[in-house]
Parts: sequence; structure tokens; C-alpha cells
Amino acid sequence: MSNPSAGSSSKSRVGSSQPSETSFKRKRGVFQKELQHMMYGFGDDPNPLPESVALVEDIVVEYVTDLVHKAQDIGSKRGKLSVDDFLYLIRKDTPKLNRCTELLSMNEELKQARKVFESDEEKLRKVFEADGPAE
Repeated sequence: MSNPSAGSSSKSRVGSSQPSETSFKRKRGVFQKELQHMMYGFGDDPNPLPESVALVEDIVVEYVTDLVHKAQDIGSKRGKLSVDDFLYLIRKDTPKLNRCTELLSMNEELKQARKVFESDEEKLRKVFEADGPAE
């Protein structure tokens, strides 16, 4: 039927540069509230079972950790980790790639808007300082 060692094959692939899973402990329940809201948004009960939330959290953390390790392996060839390493890893998952690209461009737009806002604020401050107090 199923091979008991097949489930742990992804864990055994991890390179020797990463710490083993037993060498660090992660704090459980860190993403509990966010995951509960996401689960509800995808059709679950407003208050899902704690076991369900813990399971989803374990899956998400394992996925993200695996993705980061793979990106780190790719980035180590160039000497640094970049956003492009992550985009490269998800290139075949079109919905994820599109969403990441959208969020990255939105982030850039927000940075530009903050920059403009801060420079406009600075100009206004100089104008008010030049006018002096009105009495």
C-alpha cells in the first residue's frame, strides 16, 4: 500500500547546511488567529477546531520552511537570497506566481506613494515654518 518512509522523503532531502528539525523548536499557535480567519474565509466554521487549526499551521509552516530552504539553496549559488529565487520556485504554479507578482507591484506602489507623501509633507512643513506664527 504505502511506504512509511515515503512521507519523510521531503525532510530527508534537506541539505546539510540547514539545522535538523530536532535542533530547533518552533512556537506553536503563532498564526492561530490568522489561520482561523483564513479557514473561515474559505468556508470553514467561524470557530474551527483547535486541532484543525494546528494541522493547517503545521502544513503551512512546513511548506514555507521547505520553500525557504530551496530558495536558500538557489540563492547560495549567487551568494545572496532574493525575491526572484522565490518567484523561480513558484513559476509553475500560475495562480501563486500571479498573486505574488501582484503583491510585489502593490508593495512598490505603496513605497512610491509613501515617498511622495513624505516629500510633500516636508515641503508643507518648510512653507509653514517660513510663514512664521500668525498673530
